[in-house]
This record gives sequence, structure tokens and C-alpha cells, in this order.
Amino acid sequence: MIRLTQQLDHAHPVNATLTLPYDSRTKSRLRVVLDDGREAGLFLERGGPGLKDGDLLGDEEGSVVQVRAAPETLSVVDCRDHLLLARACYHLGNRHVPVCIQADWLSYPHDPVLDNLLRGLGLAVRVELVPFEPEPGAYASGAGHAHGHAAQADSHGHAHDDPAYPHSHAPSP
Repeated sequence: MIRLTQQLDHAHPVNATLTLPYDSRTKSRLRVVLDDGREAGLFLERGGPGLKDGDLLGDEEGSVVQVRAAPETLSVVDCRDHLLLARACYHLGNRHVPVCIQADWLSYPHDPVLDNLLRGLGLAVRVELVPFEPEPGAYASGAGHAHGHAAQADSHGHAHDDPAYPHSHAPSP
């Protein structure tokens, strides 16, 4: 069995591919079957942000496996009204639903109850079979699409540059 133990951060010649749904791409320990039929195991650092489409994994012998996001049944909402799109994201996030958010659309794992909730907001929901790449979450390492370093949280559990928590550590008068 191939033991995939490291995430590679730069281009390498790819020897194989591994197609996984979102839930499997969030696991650090998992027995998998590569797209060519070979068995492999994921033995990655725990607590990482999960795997994304295009990520590269390596083993001790130099094999390089490229991760592919598997098509999944998703609910998709197109919306050019950004306030309404924000409201939809709020309601889904309030239910801890993983969401892929783009400028004029969003998607989430298909759920008829959530579909009805969004229809109640006046949105049209359709079902598609497509790869799912949700937002990594505010506390994931390298969260978002920025290429800088994530802000470090202080002892209160929030980042110092977080505008939602303006404060000073100066002694009170």
C-alpha cells in the first residue's frame, strides 16, 4: 500500500490521481483507492485545512499523487443581489453548513430542507452534480483565498486585526 504522508507545496511530476468527495478530503487518516486502482493510505498532519482539488501528496519513495475533487450532488443558487446572497450565506452558516461562495452564486451539499429555506427567501435552487470546494472557515490555516499569513489569535481566541473585536490590551484607567 502507498503511504501518502506529505502535502507538497510546489510542482512535481504527477504519478497518479486520487478523486475524493469533500468529506473524505477533510480527513487526515483514510484508506483510499487511487484512480488507477492501487490502494493507498492518507497519513497527513492532523488538524490541517483539508485537501483541495489540485493538491499534491507524496510518499517516502517519491511518488506524487494529485488530488481531484469528486462530483457531488449539490444545491446551487445563482443570485446577483449581493444582499440576498449574503442573507442566504448567513442562514446556511448559522446551521454550520459548508458553503462554496462566489460573487454571484453559492453551493452546498444538497439538502431539501435547506433548499426550501432558501426558496422561502425568494431564491431559486437547482441541483447539480459537480465538485465541491467550500470556504475553509475563518479558523483554518491559510483561510480564504489570500496568499498572506493568517492573523494569529491572542489569548482571548480572536485575532488582533479582527475588526469585530476592536480592543486594547492597555490597562484600564
